[in-house]
Amino acid sequence: MKAFPANPKRILIRSTNWIGDAVMTTPAVRSIRENFPESEISMLVLPWVADVFKYSPRIDNLLYYDRNGRHNGLKGKWKLGRELAREQFDCAILLQNAFEAALISCIAGIPVRGGYTTDARGLLLSHGVKKAPDIGLKHQVHYYQEMVQGLGLKPSENKLEMFVPEEIQQKARQRLLQLTTAQAQRPLIGFNPGAAYGPAKRWPAKQFADLARRICMEMDADIAVFGTEADQATASLIGDSVPEPDRILDFTGKTQLIEAIALIQCCSAFVTNDSGLMHVAAALDTPLVAIFGSTDHIATGPFSERAKIIRKDLPCSPCKKTDCPKQHLNCLRSISSEEVLVAIQELLH
Repeated sequence: MKAFPANPKRILIRSTNWIGDAVMTTPAVRSIRENFPESEISMLVLPWVADVFKYSPRIDNLLYYDRNGRHNGLKGKWKLGRELAREQFDCAILLQNAFEAALISCIAGIPVRGGYTTDARGLLLSHGVKKAPDIGLKHQVHYYQEMVQGLGLKPSENKLEMFVPEEIQQKARQRLLQLTTAQAQRPLIGFNPGAAYGPAKRWPAKQFADLARRICMEMDADIAVFGTEADQATASLIGDSVPEPDRILDFTGKTQLIEAIALIQCCSAFVTNDSGLMHVAAALDTPLVAIFGSTDHIATGPFSERAKIIRKDLPCSPCKKTDCPKQHLNCLRSISSEEVLVAIQELLH
């Protein structure tokens, strides 16, 4: 493979599509910036991922891929490609592995296109990188770092990063103070009971509720529940489970991503399923307990030294399915609130 350009003036990075994946690419994004300190780096993102990089000093510009709007369908992809063509990028680094990422960069006329030769897109790349045979046995952080290394770049430190402006942090602290005036000195434990992938990633709501009751009684702590509108029923169940409902701060469906990030940064600890916010907490270095069921804790576990993973080593786990194929969900139901409580206490002490 011919050498990647040494001093490209304008670089386009195609981000991954999901929050957790985007967080796991942050070491690779830092690697790109450190290799090209003088280049102008733009990133093409889906709107719901943007806040991961919006305040990053590694990125100069964010460009939005409106996949559900004006860039929808084949005509939309063509339109996006022609919009990118006007930017006159010298090269594109495709962290997203899909065929469409390579196709759009070709439509944009970007002469140098680097990325993994996955999804039958090798012929569309000028600088294709083949996946190492053992890459599936490593954390996803290494997956992206090895890709940029395959382009001839020097990898940076394997450390997640997240940037939150001070004014947004201050607003988060003020919001918490308004909600917990009488309990301002109590620890705040974050809960993330949802997961977009499917129910096989979600610890049962009643177990989150039981954990909440025990945390309030045994740790004298408050609880902040995060998630989307889909998680509001779980948040209500959690609120109903505790003797003092005002101990539960329900943020489900009530925050933008950057606001949730700032609030998680305020938490003493975070309890979460395998999800995007799990990776956010890891990047913020917030102590966290991650509950794993159907997914691979080696590849997508929290990349943090302040994290504990709780999972059951069952013959059927990880099945990597959205729904339990055996209909019993034992990998999650067999995890007790006692186990999670002990893990939280160990992290805090």
